Amino acid sequence: MRTRPTLSWTSADAPLPRTSSLDELTDVVARGGVAVLSGAGLSTESGIPDYRGETGSLRRHTPMTYDEFVTSAEGRQRYWARSHLGWRTIARADPNDGHRAVTALRESGFVGGVITQNVDGLHQAAGTADAIELHGSLDRVICLDCRRTSPRADLDRRLRAANPAFDGAATRINPDGDVELPEDVVRRFTTVPCADCASGVLKPDVVFFGENVPRPRVEECYRLVDDAGALLVLGSSLTVMSGLRFVRHAAKAGKPVVIVNHGETRGDRYASVRVDRPLGGALTELAARLGCEDRGRTA
Repeated sequence: MRTRPTLSWTSADAPLPRTSSLDELTDVVARGGVAVLSGAGLSTESGIPDYRGETGSLRRHTPMTYDEFVTSAEGRQRYWARSHLGWRTIARADPNDGHRAVTALRESGFVGGVITQNVDGLHQAAGTADAIELHGSLDRVICLDCRRTSPRADLDRRLRAANPAFDGAATRINPDGDVELPEDVVRRFTTVPCADCASGVLKPDVVFFGENVPRPRVEECYRLVDDAGALLVLGSSLTVMSGLRFVRHAAKAGKPVVIVNHGETRGDRYASVRVDRPLGGALTELAARLGCEDRGRTA
């Protein structure tokens, strides 16, 4: 299934009721075995803006699409010049209280598994090593020709060597690791081929808009939702079908769906509880209510 390049959505219905109380959320999570689906809103407190919130980057920025990347050398040059700077910010980002609370809930058995739409690796950095990266991770690179993967840090060193005088300065960082750069700066940037096959096109090991999410990964996510007693959505507008399908799947199976997010989401109609609060504070309070606030703090 392809992730449609849907950048926004407009609800045709009146907004559904939202609450700031965690009482119903606590009751659902207290039963244990909850599956988590997280989005970019969970990482905003780590300094990585989301796409669609009040200050979301889609107000100014259109993410790279798969078709543009594979068909346009200029598009790839633009992506790598901008991502070369942006990845450094992503790589330096630290998990926030929300990520640590998810780890605490996971270690205490309240959360049975985590699916993340984020590509920043912050769940893993907080201690949730088995989080399923639905859209891949920016810390890996794949060759589109020989299909070998390699660490992003290795590519970073090669790009630095190929661009010793590159003087770009990152301004706004986007959730996909992209930044804003003047076009004349982009055109001075030199890309490099795959180090293994010497000629292949390198791509971050992430799912671009319009690209297929690997089917085995999708099936793994479905199994996680099937095994769960409820689905907890954290910081996602659910605009893209690749995440929304799991909400629909859970709701169709009669499982409670709880959403914690700033503002409306595309999945609100499927949720029994919709909490509108900052993620870090809400999840820290949830963990404290369930007696697991001291875990996940040293990751």
